[in-house]
Amino acid sequence: MEYSINQLAKLAGISTRTLRHYDDIRLLSPKRTHSNNYRVYGESELDRLQQILFYRELGISLDSIKGFLCAKDYDRAAELHRHLSALRTKKEQIELLIANVEKTIAASKGECIMHDAEKFEGFKRELLEENETQYGREIREAFGDDTIDASNAMMMHLTAEQYEQAQALSRQINETLRTAFEQGDPAGALAQHTCALHKEWLGFFWPRYSAEAHAGLAQMYIDDPRFKKHYEAIAVGCTEFLRDAIHIFCQSQH
Repeated sequence: MEYSINQLAKLAGISTRTLRHYDDIRLLSPKRTHSNNYRVYGESELDRLQQILFYRELGISLDSIKGFLCAKDYDRAAELHRHLSALRTKKEQIELLIANVEKTIAASKGECIMHDAEKFEGFKRELLEENETQYGREIREAFGDDTIDASNAMMMHLTAEQYEQAQALSRQINETLRTAFEQGDPAGALAQHTCALHKEWLGFFWPRYSAEAHAGLAQMYIDDPRFKKHYEAIAVGCTEFLRDAIHIFCQSQH
């Protein structure tokens, strides 16, 4: 079956402007375009649009989606299974958040007692959902589902005190990194101390530490602009400096 741009937009619940934008950036082109710019879409374009909308629902950028769909080893069936797993996880997290908010409302009316640990539980689940939405695909591809699932489990088992310890350590890392960057030596004592702090921080969330994974994470900070933004806020060039320092640190771990 074939669709005009208006028919496809109505079917998918999006605007014709969105479809034109996808065509402009070469993310989704029509099956054919007539001389009067009348766009016609077929079944393969419909399937591709479905994949795009799945990715968008998970909060993935258009640039990233284009990279996934244009990859030579792209496997649609495998991606559908990945989407299904991600959506089921998201559904579970949303249901738990709904239950947590409902109990918070009930507690505010005096209908029940909500302990601080329960409030913290809801916060952690919300944080995990945000992380999965923003970074889930990338970190799962880099480190594997088992590692990330175990990391999420560790996060959920953190006490409020442990979480605050991790946050305090994160702030300390940023402070020492800033000073080490100003010194300009990734192999220097302060830069290497920063890397040791970073390793300690990872211990709150990573089930098994390895120098190889640590170095891989440092490279991800460079490759993914969403990660890089955090360290570039400290100082321009700070991300590369941290990557170099961590690579030196990891070599010393062998």
